[in-house]
Amino acid sequence: MAVARATLYRDAALADGSGPALRKDVSVLVDAGRVAWLRPTSDEGALPPGVRVVDAGGSTIVPGMVDAHSHVTLPGGSHWIDRGADPPEELLEVAEHNGDLLGQAGVRWARDVGSPAAVDPADGRKRALALRVRERWGKDPSRPRLRVAGTWIARSGVLPGMMIEADDGPALLAAARAQLDDGVDFLKLYLDGPTREEAPWAAADVRAVVELAHGRGAKVTAHSGFLAGAQVGIEAGVDSLEHGFELDADAAEQMARQRTFLVSTLAVFRSWASFAQTTTLPRFVGDEGKERTAKRRERAVESVRFAHRAGVRIATGTDFGGGSLRANQLAWEVEALVEAGLKPWEALHAATVRGGELLGEPEAGRIVEGGPADFFLVHGDPLTDPTALWRVWKVAWRPG
Repeated sequence: MAVARATLYRDAALADGSGPALRKDVSVLVDAGRVAWLRPTSDEGALPPGVRVVDAGGSTIVPGMVDAHSHVTLPGGSHWIDRGADPPEELLEVAEHNGDLLGQAGVRWARDVGSPAAVDPADGRKRALALRVRERWGKDPSRPRLRVAGTWIARSGVLPGMMIEADDGPALLAAARAQLDDGVDFLKLYLDGPTREEAPWAAADVRAVVELAHGRGAKVTAHSGFLAGAQVGIEAGVDSLEHGFELDADAAEQMARQRTFLVSTLAVFRSWASFAQTTTLPRFVGDEGKERTAKRRERAVESVRFAHRAGVRIATGTDFGGGSLRANQLAWEVEALVEAGLKPWEALHAATVRGGELLGEPEAGRIVEGGPADFFLVHGDPLTDPTALWRVWKVAWRPG
């Protein structure tokens, strides 16, 4: 096997998401997949023999981003709901395509928050497909690193055949235990109830799941489209809320006190609007629901503003596969956060450092000497212009 040459990325700018200003005239030496040093270009000093030099002038180095809300076995697009019923082997092929898209877009970590379950031919057990993807990708350093929730746990009738159904506290706890036994990294509860005014389970039932998961070194996150479910999740002590489309000021302040993360997915509304121009979407986001969808978008943006003002830690997700976005569109969510009132550098911080904190991975979303060479290069300054994240030129961790 050929030994990878050390590579010097010379004379770039650096946008690490820690503040509003670029560091200019920066060189980064990568050796054996790690950052050997990061210095001013004028202070490079002696270089290793045979080093490959990449002229990075005019580009900006960005830490590998974290898509904190993804569904790697699902393709997204206008038929995203239907695609969950595709044959398992096709969904595993979709995951490989999504892995390519994620890497090309500068996403180094992905957090899969729900995948269909299927029988694993290796042992005949039925488990979430994303667990098999995690195993595959763990053997390939060019693939994003993956954290997996297993299969959604929900009340019956939400998406029959797609989710694990639990209609009371004991059933919920049993479903959670089975997912943990399968080896998931965290649990995903669907906290939208039979109506928008009620959650599917009591806070005490959800708290029992949180205590079980924490006792086994795992976390719990909760889908939160409506306020009632969010309130139950916060009271029960879940580690994060996904979407949080209907938070109010009180809920946001309680989240901040408890250090509960919000994983924003505002770009789903942008995606629905985009697709509606060219195709027929499911009724709840199609032509008949345009006015209602616009109101939902306004309310979701307001929720993020409440969270930001309260000091809630915000990470970013696309909801690709579980919504209409695709796997290479996390930049869209960064743009959406800026629209919601975050400064561009804060939105980048959400897509990098905050994502790493949510995962409990101190090196994720960061560039540090001695750490992994998980960064990519774009044209433009994402600290002032989030659209620069679409203009990916080179990805350090991928060959070629």
